[in-house]
Amino acid sequence: MRTVLIGFALLLGSLFFLWNFVFYTVDQTEQAVVVQLGNPVDTVKEPGLYMRIPFLQNVIYFEKRVLALDAPSEEVTSMDQKRLVVDAFARYRIVDPLKFYQTVNNVNQAEQRLSAILNSNIRVTLAGRTFQAVLSGQRAELMRIIREQTNAEALTLGIEVVDVRIRRADLPQANSQAIFNRMRTDRQREAADIRAKGDQASQEIKSEADKQATIIVAEAQKTADIMRGEGDGERNRIFAEAFSKDPSFFEFYRSMQAYAAAMGSSDTTMVLSPDSAFFQYFKAGAGGGVPAAAPAPQ
Repeated sequence: MRTVLIGFALLLGSLFFLWNFVFYTVDQTEQAVVVQLGNPVDTVKEPGLYMRIPFLQNVIYFEKRVLALDAPSEEVTSMDQKRLVVDAFARYRIVDPLKFYQTVNNVNQAEQRLSAILNSNIRVTLAGRTFQAVLSGQRAELMRIIREQTNAEALTLGIEVVDVRIRRADLPQANSQAIFNRMRTDRQREAADIRAKGDQASQEIKSEADKQATIIVAEAQKTADIMRGEGDGERNRIFAEAFSKDPSFFEFYRSMQAYAAAMGSSDTTMVLSPDSAFFQYFKAGAGGGVPAAAPAPQ
Protein backbone atom coordinates (compact mmCIF):
# COMPACT_ATOMS: atom_id res chain seq x y z
CA MET A 1 0.00 0.00 0.00
CA ARG A 2 2.79 2.34 0.84
CA THR A 3 4.49 1.56 -2.45
CA VAL A 4 1.33 2.44 -4.34
CA LEU A 5 1.04 5.77 -2.56
CA ILE A 6 4.68 6.57 -3.27
CA GLY A 7 4.19 5.70 -6.95
CA PHE A 8 1.07 7.81 -7.16
CA ALA A 9 2.89 10.71 -5.56
CA LEU A 10 5.79 10.35 -8.00
CA LEU A 11 3.32 10.28 -10.88
CA LEU A 12 1.64 13.45 -9.68
CA GLY A 13 5.01 15.10 -9.20
CA SER A 14 6.07 14.11 -12.68
CA LEU A 15 2.88 15.47 -14.18
CA PHE A 16 3.26 18.69 -12.23
CA PHE A 17 6.88 18.98 -13.39
CA LEU A 18 6.00 18.29 -17.03
CA TRP A 19 3.05 20.71 -17.01
CA ASN A 20 4.93 23.58 -15.38
CA PHE A 21 8.45 23.16 -16.72
CA VAL A 22 8.20 21.21 -19.99
CA PHE A 23 4.82 21.98 -21.54
CA TYR A 24 3.32 25.41 -22.02
CA THR A 25 0.17 26.69 -23.71
CA VAL A 26 -0.42 29.68 -25.96
CA ASP A 27 -3.92 31.11 -25.92
CA GLN A 28 -5.62 32.33 -29.08
CA THR A 29 -5.30 35.91 -27.84
CA GLU A 30 -1.56 35.51 -27.21
CA GLN A 31 1.74 34.99 -28.96
CA ALA A 32 5.03 34.02 -27.37
CA VAL A 33 8.78 34.23 -27.66
CA VAL A 34 10.89 31.37 -26.31
CA VAL A 35 14.09 32.63 -24.72
CA GLN A 36 17.07 30.37 -23.92
CA LEU A 37 19.61 31.84 -21.52
CA GLY A 38 18.49 35.36 -22.49
CA ASN A 39 18.56 34.78 -26.24
CA PRO A 40 15.31 34.33 -28.23
CA VAL A 41 15.25 30.97 -29.99
CA ASP A 42 11.65 30.57 -31.16
CA THR A 43 8.47 32.51 -31.88
CA VAL A 44 5.01 31.08 -31.41
CA LYS A 45 2.03 32.84 -33.02
CA GLU A 46 -0.51 30.02 -33.19
CA PRO A 47 -2.49 28.82 -30.16
CA GLY A 48 -1.81 25.34 -28.79
CA LEU A 49 0.31 23.17 -26.48
CA TYR A 50 4.09 23.34 -26.87
CA MET A 51 7.26 21.97 -25.25
CA ARG A 52 10.39 23.66 -23.97
CA ILE A 53 13.62 22.68 -22.31
CA PRO A 54 13.10 22.92 -18.55
CA PHE A 55 15.19 25.46 -16.65
CA LEU A 56 16.99 26.55 -19.85
CA GLN A 57 14.15 28.04 -21.81
CA ASN A 58 11.66 30.66 -20.67
CA VAL A 59 8.44 31.73 -22.43
CA ILE A 60 7.47 35.42 -22.70
CA TYR A 61 3.88 36.14 -23.74
CA PHE A 62 2.64 39.13 -25.72
CA GLU A 63 -0.86 40.27 -26.60
CA LYS A 64 -2.19 39.36 -30.01
CA ARG A 65 -5.26 41.60 -29.76
CA VAL A 66 -5.50 45.26 -30.75
CA LEU A 67 -4.23 47.53 -27.97
CA ALA A 68 -5.10 51.14 -27.18
CA LEU A 69 -2.66 54.00 -26.76
CA ASP A 70 -3.82 57.31 -25.31
CA ALA A 71 -1.16 59.82 -26.26
CA PRO A 72 -0.65 62.83 -23.96
CA SER A 73 -2.02 66.16 -25.16
CA GLU A 74 0.34 67.96 -27.49
CA GLU A 75 0.52 71.69 -28.24
CA VAL A 76 0.98 72.32 -31.96
CA THR A 77 1.43 75.53 -33.95
CA SER A 78 -0.45 75.48 -37.25
CA MET A 79 0.73 76.98 -40.52
CA ASP A 80 -1.21 80.20 -39.83
CA GLN A 81 0.50 80.52 -36.42
CA LYS A 82 -2.48 79.33 -34.39
CA ARG A 83 -1.65 77.36 -31.26
CA LEU A 84 -3.63 74.14 -30.89
CA VAL A 85 -3.93 71.61 -28.10
CA VAL A 86 -4.29 68.22 -29.82
CA ASP A 87 -5.52 65.15 -27.97
CA ALA A 88 -5.11 61.95 -30.01
CA PHE A 89 -5.18 58.19 -29.50
CA ALA A 90 -4.04 55.19 -31.51
CA ARG A 91 -4.89 51.51 -31.89
CA TYR A 92 -2.03 49.10 -32.49
CA ARG A 93 -1.10 45.41 -32.33
CA ILE A 94 2.12 43.43 -32.06
CA VAL A 95 2.76 41.76 -35.42
CA ASP A 96 6.37 40.65 -34.88
CA PRO A 97 6.86 39.46 -31.30
CA LEU A 98 10.54 38.71 -31.84
CA LYS A 99 11.36 42.20 -33.09
CA PHE A 100 9.11 43.63 -30.39
CA TYR A 101 11.04 41.75 -27.71
CA GLN A 102 14.41 42.77 -29.14
CA THR A 103 13.59 46.49 -29.50
CA VAL A 104 11.26 47.48 -26.67
CA ASN A 105 10.92 44.24 -24.63
CA ASN A 106 7.56 45.10 -23.03
CA VAL A 107 4.33 47.01 -23.58
CA ASN A 108 5.18 49.94 -21.30
CA GLN A 109 8.36 50.81 -23.15
CA ALA A 110 6.64 50.19 -26.47
CA GLU A 111 3.91 52.68 -25.66
CA GLN A 112 6.46 55.28 -24.58
CA ARG A 113 8.28 54.92 -27.91
CA LEU A 114 5.05 54.81 -29.91
CA SER A 115 3.66 57.86 -28.10
CA ALA A 116 6.76 59.88 -28.96
CA ILE A 117 6.52 58.80 -32.62
CA LEU A 118 2.82 59.65 -32.77
CA ASN A 119 3.23 63.12 -31.22
CA SER A 120 6.13 63.89 -33.53
CA ASN A 121 4.10 63.02 -36.62
CA ILE A 122 1.14 65.02 -35.31
CA ARG A 123 3.33 68.11 -34.91
CA VAL A 124 4.92 67.72 -38.34
CA THR A 125 1.62 67.06 -40.15
CA LEU A 126 -0.48 69.75 -38.49
CA ALA A 127 2.28 72.34 -38.72
CA GLY A 128 1.81 72.26 -42.49
CA ARG A 129 -1.94 72.86 -42.28
CA THR A 130 -4.06 75.85 -41.36
CA PHE A 131 -6.26 76.01 -38.31
CA GLN A 132 -9.34 75.90 -40.52
CA ALA A 133 -8.12 72.76 -42.28
CA VAL A 134 -7.65 70.95 -38.96
CA LEU A 135 -11.20 71.75 -37.91
CA SER A 136 -12.83 71.11 -41.29
CA GLY A 137 -13.53 67.98 -43.31
CA GLN A 138 -9.80 67.54 -43.99
CA ARG A 139 -9.31 66.01 -40.54
CA ALA A 140 -9.94 62.47 -41.86
CA GLU A 141 -7.20 62.92 -44.45
CA LEU A 142 -4.85 64.31 -41.81
CA MET A 143 -5.47 61.31 -39.55
CA ARG A 144 -4.74 58.95 -42.45
CA ILE A 145 -1.43 60.69 -43.14
CA ILE A 146 -0.46 60.59 -39.46
CA ARG A 147 -1.37 56.89 -39.23
CA GLU A 148 0.73 55.97 -42.29
CA GLN A 149 3.74 57.94 -41.06
CA THR A 150 3.47 56.49 -37.55
CA ASN A 151 2.98 52.97 -38.85
CA ALA A 152 6.08 53.20 -41.04
CA GLU A 153 8.21 53.94 -37.96
CA ALA A 154 6.34 51.58 -35.65
CA LEU A 155 7.03 48.57 -37.89
CA THR A 156 10.66 48.78 -36.86
CA LEU A 157 9.44 47.96 -33.34
CA GLY A 158 7.37 44.98 -34.48
CA ILE A 159 4.16 47.05 -34.11
CA GLU A 160 1.44 47.77 -36.65
CA VAL A 161 -0.61 50.93 -36.11
CA VAL A 162 -4.19 50.10 -37.00
CA ASP A 163 -5.80 53.50 -36.51
CA VAL A 164 -5.07 57.04 -35.33
CA ARG A 165 -7.78 59.44 -34.23
CA ILE A 166 -7.70 63.07 -33.20
CA ARG A 167 -10.08 63.21 -30.28
CA ARG A 168 -9.84 66.97 -29.78
CA ALA A 169 -8.09 69.88 -31.46
CA ASP A 170 -8.84 73.14 -29.68
CA LEU A 171 -7.20 76.42 -28.91
CA PRO A 172 -5.55 76.80 -25.52
CA GLN A 173 -7.88 78.02 -22.79
CA ALA A 174 -6.41 81.54 -22.73
CA ASN A 175 -6.64 81.85 -26.52
CA SER A 176 -10.16 80.42 -26.54
CA GLN A 177 -11.31 83.03 -24.02
CA ALA A 178 -9.67 85.83 -26.00
CA ILE A 179 -11.28 84.65 -29.23
CA PHE A 180 -14.63 84.30 -27.49
CA ASN A 181 -14.37 87.86 -26.17
CA ARG A 182 -13.42 89.14 -29.62
CA MET A 183 -16.32 87.26 -31.22
CA ARG A 184 -18.70 88.64 -28.61
CA THR A 185 -17.41 92.17 -29.26
CA ASP A 186 -17.84 91.69 -33.01
CA ARG A 187 -21.39 90.44 -32.55
CA GLN A 188 -22.22 93.34 -30.24
CA ARG A 189 -20.84 95.79 -32.79
CA GLU A 190 -22.78 94.08 -35.55
CA ALA A 191 -25.95 94.21 -33.44
CA ALA A 192 -25.35 97.91 -32.76
CA ASP A 193 -24.94 98.57 -36.51
CA ILE A 194 -28.15 96.71 -37.25
CA ARG A 195 -30.00 98.67 -34.57
CA ALA A 196 -28.60 101.94 -35.92
CA LYS A 197 -29.70 101.05 -39.45
CA GLY A 198 -33.10 100.06 -38.08
CA ASP A 199 -33.43 103.37 -36.23
CA GLN A 200 -32.41 105.26 -39.38
CA ALA A 201 -34.95 103.36 -41.46
CA SER A 202 -37.58 104.01 -38.79
CA GLN A 203 -36.85 107.74 -38.83
CA GLU A 204 -36.99 107.80 -42.63
CA ILE A 205 -40.34 105.99 -42.63
CA LYS A 206 -41.72 108.30 -39.95
CA SER A 207 -40.45 111.37 -41.80
CA GLU A 208 -42.01 110.18 -45.04
CA ALA A 209 -45.28 109.41 -43.22
CA ASP A 210 -45.26 112.87 -41.59
CA LYS A 211 -44.55 114.44 -44.98
CA GLN A 212 -47.40 112.56 -46.63
CA ALA A 213 -49.72 113.43 -43.72
CA THR A 214 -48.79 117.11 -44.04
CA ILE A 215 -49.39 117.01 -47.79
CA ILE A 216 -52.74 115.27 -47.33
CA VAL A 217 -53.85 117.74 -44.64
CA ALA A 218 -52.70 120.68 -46.76
CA GLU A 219 -54.57 119.35 -49.80
CA ALA A 220 -57.66 118.76 -47.67
CA GLN A 221 -57.39 122.25 -46.18
CA LYS A 222 -56.95 123.70 -49.66
CA THR A 223 -60.02 121.82 -50.91
CA ALA A 224 -61.99 122.93 -47.81
CA ASP A 225 -60.95 126.55 -48.29
CA ILE A 226 -61.97 126.40 -51.95
CA MET A 227 -65.31 124.84 -51.08
CA ARG A 228 -65.83 127.33 -48.24
CA GLY A 229 -64.99 130.22 -50.54
CA GLU A 230 -67.35 128.89 -53.21
CA GLY A 231 -70.06 128.53 -50.51
CA ASP A 232 -69.46 132.05 -49.28
CA GLY A 233 -69.57 133.29 -52.82
CA GLU A 234 -72.79 131.43 -53.49
CA ARG A 235 -74.25 132.82 -50.27
CA ASN A 236 -73.23 136.35 -51.17
CA ARG A 237 -74.67 135.85 -54.65
CA ILE A 238 -77.97 134.72 -53.13
CA PHE A 239 -77.94 137.64 -50.70
CA ALA A 240 -77.15 140.04 -53.52
CA GLU A 241 -79.90 138.60 -55.65
CA ALA A 242 -82.37 138.84 -52.75
CA PHE A 243 -81.21 142.39 -52.03
CA SER A 244 -81.72 143.40 -55.60
CA LYS A 245 -85.29 142.02 -55.60
CA ASP A 246 -86.42 143.61 -52.29
CA PRO A 247 -83.87 145.94 -50.70
CA SER A 248 -86.13 146.96 -47.86
CA PHE A 249 -86.82 143.38 -46.76
CA PHE A 250 -83.14 142.54 -47.02
CA GLU A 251 -82.27 145.55 -44.89
CA PHE A 252 -84.97 144.54 -42.38
CA TYR A 253 -83.64 140.95 -42.27
CA ARG A 254 -80.07 142.04 -41.69
CA SER A 255 -81.20 144.44 -38.95
CA MET A 256 -83.03 141.57 -37.17
CA GLN A 257 -79.86 139.51 -37.29
CA ALA A 258 -77.92 142.44 -35.80
CA TYR A 259 -80.52 142.80 -33.00
CA ALA A 260 -80.32 139.08 -32.20
CA ALA A 261 -76.55 139.20 -32.07
CA ALA A 262 -76.40 142.37 -30.00
CA MET A 263 -79.19 141.58 -27.54
CA GLY A 264 -78.86 137.85 -27.27
CA SER A 265 -77.54 137.99 -23.70
CA SER A 266 -79.89 138.91 -20.79
CA ASP A 267 -77.38 141.33 -19.28
CA THR A 268 -76.77 143.32 -22.46
CA THR A 269 -76.52 147.05 -21.90
CA MET A 270 -76.46 149.42 -24.83
CA VAL A 271 -76.01 153.20 -24.63
CA LEU A 272 -77.02 154.78 -27.95
CA SER A 273 -78.74 157.92 -29.12
CA PRO A 274 -82.49 157.43 -29.70
CA ASP A 275 -81.98 158.87 -33.14
CA SER A 276 -79.41 156.20 -34.03
CA ALA A 277 -80.03 154.34 -37.26
CA PHE A 278 -79.65 151.11 -35.30
CA PHE A 279 -83.15 151.62 -33.83
CA GLN A 280 -84.87 152.67 -37.00
CA TYR A 281 -87.17 149.63 -36.97
CA PHE A 282 -88.26 150.42 -33.39
CA LYS A 283 -89.68 153.76 -34.48
CA ALA A 284 -93.20 154.31 -35.71
CA GLY A 285 -93.73 156.40 -38.73
CA ALA A 286 -91.76 156.98 -41.78
CA GLY A 287 -89.47 154.03 -42.48
CA GLY A 288 -90.24 152.49 -39.03
CA GLY A 289 -91.97 149.23 -38.11
CA VAL A 290 -92.21 146.05 -40.03
CA PRO A 291 -92.11 146.66 -43.74
CA ALA A 292 -95.12 145.78 -45.82
CA ALA A 293 -95.14 142.39 -47.40
CA ALA A 294 -93.78 142.27 -50.85
CA PRO A 295 -96.38 141.82 -53.53
CA ALA A 296 -96.79 138.25 -54.73
CA PRO A 297 -95.04 137.51 -57.94
CA GLN A 298 -97.32 137.62 -60.99
